[in-house]
Formats: sequence, structure tokens, C-alpha cells
Amino acid sequence: MIADYVIVGSGSAGSALAYRLSEAGHTVIVVEYGGSDAGPFIQMPAALSYPMNMARYDWGFQSEPEPHLGDRRLACPRGKVIGGSSSVNGMVYVRGHARDFDTWAQMGAGGWSYGDVLPYFKRMESWHGGEASDWRGTGGPLHVTRGPRKNPLYHAFVEAGRQAGYQVTDDYNGEKQEGFGAFEQTVWKGRRWSAANAYLKPALRTFNCRLVNGLAERVIIQNGVATGVAVRQGDSVTEVSARREVVIAASAINSPKLLMLSGIGPAEHLRQHGIDVVADRPGVGGNLQDHLEVYFQVKSKKPVTLYRHWNPVSKALIGAEWLLTRRWLGASNNIESTGFIRSRAGVEYPDIQFHFLPIAVRYDGKVAAEGHGFQAHVGPMRSKSRGAITLKSADPAAAPSIRFNYMSDPSDWEDFRTAIRLTREIFAQPAFEEYADHAIQPPDSATSDEALDDFIREHAESAYHPCGTCRMGTANDRNAVVDPDCRVIGVKGLRVADSSIFPQITNGNLNAPSIMIGEKAADHILGRRLPKDEAQPWIHPDWERSQR
Repeated sequence: MIADYVIVGSGSAGSALAYRLSEAGHTVIVVEYGGSDAGPFIQMPAALSYPMNMARYDWGFQSEPEPHLGDRRLACPRGKVIGGSSSVNGMVYVRGHARDFDTWAQMGAGGWSYGDVLPYFKRMESWHGGEASDWRGTGGPLHVTRGPRKNPLYHAFVEAGRQAGYQVTDDYNGEKQEGFGAFEQTVWKGRRWSAANAYLKPALRTFNCRLVNGLAERVIIQNGVATGVAVRQGDSVTEVSARREVVIAASAINSPKLLMLSGIGPAEHLRQHGIDVVADRPGVGGNLQDHLEVYFQVKSKKPVTLYRHWNPVSKALIGAEWLLTRRWLGASNNIESTGFIRSRAGVEYPDIQFHFLPIAVRYDGKVAAEGHGFQAHVGPMRSKSRGAITLKSADPAAAPSIRFNYMSDPSDWEDFRTAIRLTREIFAQPAFEEYADHAIQPPDSATSDEALDDFIREHAESAYHPCGTCRMGTANDRNAVVDPDCRVIGVKGLRVADSSIFPQITNGNLNAPSIMIGEKAADHILGRRLPKDEAQPWIHPDWERSQR
């Protein structure tokens, strides 16, 4: 098998890459280990808790015991299916803040400032969120919508934020991220609009694109040039050859793993596993980042929450309605209000995010409290803690070692306590007076630093946003893995393009910037660029002196 380009991974970035490269007239082979995304568990938005907990669709990764979180092993779901994690995620659409990308450029990722990436966000979108906006795109493959927000709690949350003195924003993905407002989702006509639906399937139908199912065991490198990928299919290994380049887009977990299996990574670590060193890149697998969050849950005085549907009969009715009409509760992820705020004066742009849900429930679908309740997922956006992905063995089928090293930086504890206290203040506003009874977790009695630290240690969970493990930077940066053109430093004909190349984690959920990586990397490969956009984001005019 041979094509101009071989892409490993059909996830958010890989699907976008396949679409753009094949659209440009090149032949493309996409190597994907996972199978079909057919069926309601993936395609019905409200069923989001199922696929990320099903071995059929999820790699089933877990962290090593986290020493600062009571040695708990935290789940790290990654999509093992076409569309990758975009087929198992919460469908939340957040571009990230403009300053995130300006920071990338300052860290050595030249050409990735906000002005550079905004045209790609616009190109990839078909936005259905309101009146036409110069900040948004309307002709792209990725449909972006807003939920119906019929539950009064969605509006109470935004109003509570306003009453607490925070901004309200009409579009956090546009000019002004800071504030409270409607959440956006990758849902179209009641169906999950994954990267597979938006990009990969059209490419497979229309362009010169082919999907090959199998496990990528290593990149084949000859005389310092990547020439293909060794793919295991059952009991045999097939060489999938690339005339031009190999592009790895296998996730922040599997991309560094594949590089190391191919001899690219920390030399001593590779030798320990009997792997011949092709390129000594100490940064491969390092710089691992994630968003950590807690579920701040409140008992509801009124039976207005989604708990009234948390029974087999209602779930069956919701599912049947969705199958017949693609409408009602099954047609939304039911995460329809959000907020982005700054933790203190002197922070230039938001560093805390809220996901509001009108039910008290865990991400794995298990109700945490009996009866009616609601919750906000909350946590800091820019933790200073860093972890690493390393090999457990040279067996390509073995999971790597995942050490996030959560809460290892002392500032993370202060930031997390602040996030919880600010959340408590928001739920105490008049907008929630008719709804809020008492806190389920953390309890109202948990006010001291020690009590909050205990709660965080016991209850903090990953938001499932791993990134940074093949960091982008300058060629003379020893810890950089790829240069600003996404080319692996030290090997020709090989690139990495997915969330692993983020120099620093972005604000909010990572699906949108991961797709943007695929869109922009395709243009780097094709030798073209969209003109830079000079739009300037809204920054709080008194951010140096005021927290809100």
C-alpha cells in the first residue's frame, strides 16, 4: 500500500488533515486502530457518557498513581474509533483564548499567534450561533451550534454570574471570552458532529483518501527519512508507504509512544527498552498537561433538573424520540451554559472555566447524589504541573506509562481553592435563591484551606484534555519535538500534528484547537498560508487592578 501521505490517527487533527490534503489532489492513507462509529451510543449527543466508558471505543488508559491526589489512578479516556476522541468527547466547542496562541508564539511556535490561527478557526467552522460575525466562520465542514437552553437553570447560572459582578458574553469563541453565556457544541441536526462526520467520511467518499485498519507499530525510517508505517493487521505486519511524508496524529498519549517506538525520544530511555536511537529528542513524552476539575454540586429545591429523566422509562423515551426525530433531550449534550473568569486581579485573561449541568452526575454517568441537583465543573486552566508519557515496554500493543503529576506545583492548590470559593459565591447569588438548597459537594462546612485541599485530593478528576507531549518549538530547543511547521526535529519526511504539539494548554476544551492544528498543519505541508487576521480580542480594561 502506498500514498502520497500516510496519516496515523483519524481523530480531530488527523481527519482534518486527511480532508485538506486529499482535497488538494494528493492520495492519502489514514491508519486507524479503532472501528466504526455507527450506532446511537456515539451519534446521540446525550449518550456521551457511554462511549468514553466502553472498551469498544476507548483505549482505556489510566494514569499511574498520582502522589498528590492520594495515589489515585485517574481515567484518561482516548477515542479508539474513527473520529478518535471527537467521537467519544463531550462535544463542547471552545477555541481557546487569543492570548493562549500569542503565548505559543512567544514560546517558540512562530506563526501560531492568534492572528495566525484565527483564519483557520474561521475556515473550519459552520457557525449557527447567532447573527453573522467577523469572528466566526460559516462555510466550513464543522458545524457548531448551541443547545436550546430550555431548562431555567441554564439562565440562572448566567444571571448569577452577572449578579456576582462578572461579565456576560454573547460569544466566548468570538471577540470576548471572559464572562458567562451560552455554551457551544459540535452537534448538527441532533447528531454528534465529530471529526469523522465533518471531515473523514466526506474525504473517503469524495477525495483520494483511504482508511486502513490496524495498529501502527512504528514509523519506518531509512537513512534519517520517514518512508512509511509498519501496521499490524491480525497476525501480520504490513508496510504502508508514503511517497511524500508520514504525519502522526495519534493523540497526546499515542503520538509520543509511537515516536519512541520508532527510535525518536530520550536516548537513554529508548536504550533501556532495546530500541535503536534514530533521533535523541529528550522532550518526547514530556511537558504533559491536562485540566483538572471538581464537580461542585448543589441540591435543588425544585424538581426542575434532569434527574426526573434519570430512570429507564425516560431514558428509553428520550432514545426513541431521538431515533425518530433527532430532537428533544437526546439531541444535545445538555451542557448548555458556561463561564470564563479570572481568579484574581493581575491575571490578564480567564484562568477558570465552568461547565454547568442541570443535574448532579458524574462524567461516567453515575449519579453522585440521590434526588434533584445541579452542578458546575470547575478548575484552573493553566496549571504549572507537568507530567510525562514513557514506555513500559517496547511492545507496541502495551499501554504507555502516564504520569500527569497533578497538583505537584504549590500554586495549583491556591488556584484550585480560589476556583471553589468563587463557585460557592456564584451559587449564593439571588438568581439561585429559588433553586439552591445546600451544597452536596464540597459541603458548606468545607471552608478552610485544609478542608478544601482534602476535597480536591479526594474528588478532583481529569477533564480529559491531555496535551503537550510533542511540544512545538525552535529547532535549537532541545526539549522541542517539532518545529513550527510540525516537522519532527532530526528526521525528514515526518511530522506530528495533534494536541501533543501544544506548547501550553489552551483555555477550555481541546477539540476545537486540535482540529485547528490539523487544518493549519495541512497548509504547512502544502506550502500555503491563510492571511493573518489582525482582529484584537476583548481584554478586561481594568484587569491589572480588578478580578471582575
